Amino acid sequence: MKPNVIFGPAGRPVDFKGSAYKACEYIANEGLEAYEYQGGRGLRIGEKSANILKEDSIKEDILVSLHAPYYINLSAVEDKKLAMSVETLVNAARIAEWMGAYRVVFHPGYYSKNTSSEALSTAKGAINTLFERLDEEGISKYTFAPETTGKRSQLGNIDEIIDICSSFDNFEPTIDFAHIHARGRGYIREKEDYNCVLSKLENGLDIGRLHCHFTRIEYTKAGERRHHTFEEVEYGPEIKWLLESFIENDWKATIICESPLLDKDALIMKELYESLL
Repeated sequence: MKPNVIFGPAGRPVDFKGSAYKACEYIANEGLEAYEYQGGRGLRIGEKSANILKEDSIKEDILVSLHAPYYINLSAVEDKKLAMSVETLVNAARIAEWMGAYRVVFHPGYYSKNTSSEALSTAKGAINTLFERLDEEGISKYTFAPETTGKRSQLGNIDEIIDICSSFDNFEPTIDFAHIHARGRGYIREKEDYNCVLSKLENGLDIGRLHCHFTRIEYTKAGERRHHTFEEVEYGPEIKWLLESFIENDWKATIICESPLLDKDALIMKELYESLL
């Protein structure tokens, strides 16, 4: 049985030389339990390779998620961009079904010239279209996981993500704590700040296993700038407080490491978590 909190890399491990879809055995041998396959710059994996990833993940007991392309914008002003974003998510759901991914992670969009409420309304309309297209394509095994975003120009603060996920079936949040920290210009300053986020989630959603991203992060007044390793302790947020909050409140969570050291820093998180139990 998996522990309550499990860890894995956002993409192919640093020293792994094989194809990304063959990384599960390597990840399991390291002692990690999760893997987020990266399609941020485009999904180029076929059904055969995706099926290999699925078979390996089952064999190695690795929980797989899929990150959809960054260029998705469900709040786009232009109809063409909206339609392209919907089709990109349809394709991501198809691939996720092939590889057995339990979450399809994506960034919801940008405010552009719209107000936040207008951008949110546009995104919800696009999601309704998305469901229609999934039905047409016969795709049924999916859970979309919109992510809290790191730039203040992006749709995806914690309240917007909760709103989206509470409005639709088959939607669960991806909580990127580094993005929350950066978007809030250093929001997480103490353990209670994590508890505030978790309380919002508890009050707004019914979550079995929380999907998370984590890294140390550099930010500007506009939000996210650059990810940093765990050794670069001058950058926040602090991981220990989050792990303590998860333990004290009996949360089940998957934490995907997005630091430049991916699996190596994921192992640091896991070791710290085990030391706190």
